[in-house]
Amino acid sequence: MKNLVIAVDGPAGAGKSTIAKIIAEKLNINYIDTGAMYRAVTYKCLQNKIDINNENEVIKIAKDIQIEFKDNNIYIDGNLLQEEIRTMKVSNNVSNVAKIKDVRYLMVDVQREIGEKNSVILDGRDIGSYVFPKADYKFFLVATPEERGNRRYKELVNKGYEVKLDEIINDIIKRDEIDSNREFAPLVKAEDAIEIDTTGKDINEVVESVLSKINL
Repeated sequence: MKNLVIAVDGPAGAGKSTIAKIIAEKLNINYIDTGAMYRAVTYKCLQNKIDINNENEVIKIAKDIQIEFKDNNIYIDGNLLQEEIRTMKVSNNVSNVAKIKDVRYLMVDVQREIGEKNSVILDGRDIGSYVFPKADYKFFLVATPEERGNRRYKELVNKGYEVKLDEIINDIIKRDEIDSNREFAPLVKAEDAIEIDTTGKDINEVVESVLSKINL
């Protein structure tokens, strides 16, 4: 039986990672958080005081970094990364790193290699449109900027961060613009993707919507 590949795309805060993680557990397949890969590169750049706008320096970091997924967790250079890559500082810079063509080439190579070896569900901005255009199933999750901003706000407040809701919503709108207008592999819904609006829906509702479309 061939490996199963499920692509879950959508803008920041649409619930992709949460939904994909649950689907992976329910189907007993590997979950690859592609966004975490770009966050990991961003985190390492910031740790090394690399100017995010210096593309050559960012590409060097992306070439040197070793990324692995174990038990649905991301490791860089052998170290487990969790909350370190979810800070506002990383969030505010990750879109500028992710839009660099050579960085995307490097990360996509890793993603495809993993997908060729295992049954996987991947979430990101361009999984169904570019990384795995022949994925078995493609989903595109959307929600209003206000809904996505509110989710992110609650998440950060629960983690003890002092943040402002309007700033988070504005940041999400800005990230949407960068992701949708980048030159290479922009955020776009694949023609054959199933769109699911998660606005006003709880996690279980969205999970059931996705699972109802998957025939195994």
